[in-house]
Amino acid sequence: MTNPLLKEFNSPFGTVPFEEIKTEHYLPALKIAIQEGLDEVKAICESDQAPSFENTIQALENAGERASRIAEIFFNLNSAETNEDIQMLARDFSPLLSEYRNDVILNASLFERVKRVYAQKGELKLDKEDQMLLDKTYRSFQRNGALLAQAEQKKLRSIDQELAQLSLQFGENVLAETNRYSLFLSEEEVEGLPDYAKEAAAEEAKAKGREDAYLISLQAPSYLPFMTYAGNRELRKKLSIDFGSKAFKGDEYDNQETIQKIVTLRHQRAELLAYKSHADYILSERMAASPDEVFGFLAKLQEVAFPAAKSELKELEDYAKSKDNIDQLESWDLAYYKEQLKQERYQIDDNLLKPYFELNSVIDGAFAVANKLFGINFKERKDLQKYHPDVITYEVSNADGSHLAIFYADFFPREGKRNGAWMTSYRAQKLTKEGDQRPHVSIVCNFTKPGKSTPSLLTFNEVLTLFHEFGHSLHGMLAQGKYASLSGTSVYWDFVELPSQIMENWCYEKECLDLFARHYKTNEALPAEWVKKLKESATFMEGYATMRQVSFAKLDMAWHTGIPSHDTVAEQEDSVLQETALFPLRPETNMSCSFSHIFQGGYSAGYYSYKWAEVLDADAFELFLEKGLFDPDTALKFRALLASGGSEHPAVIYKRFRGKDPDPKALLRRAGLIDTNG
Repeated sequence: MTNPLLKEFNSPFGTVPFEEIKTEHYLPALKIAIQEGLDEVKAICESDQAPSFENTIQALENAGERASRIAEIFFNLNSAETNEDIQMLARDFSPLLSEYRNDVILNASLFERVKRVYAQKGELKLDKEDQMLLDKTYRSFQRNGALLAQAEQKKLRSIDQELAQLSLQFGENVLAETNRYSLFLSEEEVEGLPDYAKEAAAEEAKAKGREDAYLISLQAPSYLPFMTYAGNRELRKKLSIDFGSKAFKGDEYDNQETIQKIVTLRHQRAELLAYKSHADYILSERMAASPDEVFGFLAKLQEVAFPAAKSELKELEDYAKSKDNIDQLESWDLAYYKEQLKQERYQIDDNLLKPYFELNSVIDGAFAVANKLFGINFKERKDLQKYHPDVITYEVSNADGSHLAIFYADFFPREGKRNGAWMTSYRAQKLTKEGDQRPHVSIVCNFTKPGKSTPSLLTFNEVLTLFHEFGHSLHGMLAQGKYASLSGTSVYWDFVELPSQIMENWCYEKECLDLFARHYKTNEALPAEWVKKLKESATFMEGYATMRQVSFAKLDMAWHTGIPSHDTVAEQEDSVLQETALFPLRPETNMSCSFSHIFQGGYSAGYYSYKWAEVLDADAFELFLEKGLFDPDTALKFRALLASGGSEHPAVIYKRFRGKDPDPKALLRRAGLIDTNG
């Protein structure tokens, strides 16, 4: 039988033929594709022509394309639609790919050719994008061991293989902990939950064979409503501790040893490559160029946000005491009393708002915003294969009708999908001999499923999440570059969140909400006074929210700026969080053990980038507010920013859009933490 992964995809737009690909196809296809890539590298090395930009740098950029695509498909499914067979297979995949990357990057003959081209860079007539590719290619070799002695290269290979396995193990443990958790409750115990949450909990219990109960899980659409609305304080405490103790129980899914191994190996790898720490290694290719710059940035945020957060929590504790005679506010009380105080102050809450945010309408709203800004259109395509029935597939076109991209959307939680929300790609944009290869991008979320009597109605935070991930997808879809490695979201990590975070701003503006926020039963528009209250409430307890992100960023940096100074994961974490803690730390819980962003995803020594990019997005959106939400000239400039990808340094790209460097105070102004004139 022909392996579909080894053929050209004979499908509309060359999309992935998901329904034809079986699990047993992946490993044989990857091994063949890796050999193809190695043969392509060998051909570059054995060329009898003098090294040139075209026959070395461009040729290397295009080598191994099939292996990269197979890996993209496989690891995307391992996140969005995994099972035991795929997870077992991932343990073979990761070492193979790690070894392959090292076979390329540690190839002395190849690096010699790259060095010879790099040495001529001042004489070559390269445009900015070619120059960026040359610089990035040379640095990639330099940063990944090409200058090391053979014995050190062997050690590097061993470290990379082990890190790949440990990262997989970390993610599998978190997913297993999430999936095995079931809290069955009675009608009385779910008192306070909105009807939509109770209905979903009843259906989840029924699916597990319990007709007489409600099932609360650690999936966000189940966990968050319970913590926000359930009146039973003891159950909120239990659920909070259960959520916070994922992979921290000393059993087969415990991540403590995995973390210590990952951190140690990352540090050893950085030292091998002549960097002081993993953070120094990572930040050498970031807008924030050093740990000191990151710590300085976080300190400035903390200086303003920490006193604001303490004041906010004191007010909330006083409120809880007056309302329910709560002596001391605990972390499991936060969402509950925050929601009640917010309702009293602004007369606005998710129960009022959710009927106006039916999922399909919100999707249409995101599409309408993209159309008004960039002139692009989305059309559902039923003829594109997908990896799960929940996935919706779209063709994206420009205003003139020309094809722009393929867009996959996957919105509901299931056992085979990890928590959270993310954007990913199945094919990058680049120029080929045949022309402009357009991208295939996807967003994956975990929103509330439709119930028996209601469609999928989103909380406002879920609306923000959808717009956030859609912003990432626009970055991919609007890409217009020569090279896949510089295209779309292939940018510095502390710049990549700008396109996503800026999109959230439109969700607070009446001009945008009028496009889609309508009651799913009556078609009534979201009342203007509610929009006003929604905007006013946007800065409610923003000091606490900022400190929460600062504490996560500091924890990340603490793990990656050297050898941890404490013996255990718990001691190391507590030593960091104690500095920013606004609630007593609980010995039963541990953030690090389920901190997938930094131990499974790509955010190690990079979690600060969320706040860093918020400065950029707040500053950028101030221009839209000044010129108009859908001002054509401003939108055209922003489309150019998105289209540029990583073709130049992000500071240059941003300044071209904005006309100036970003104002660091823009974020604090938007958060209401300093005067709007500050």
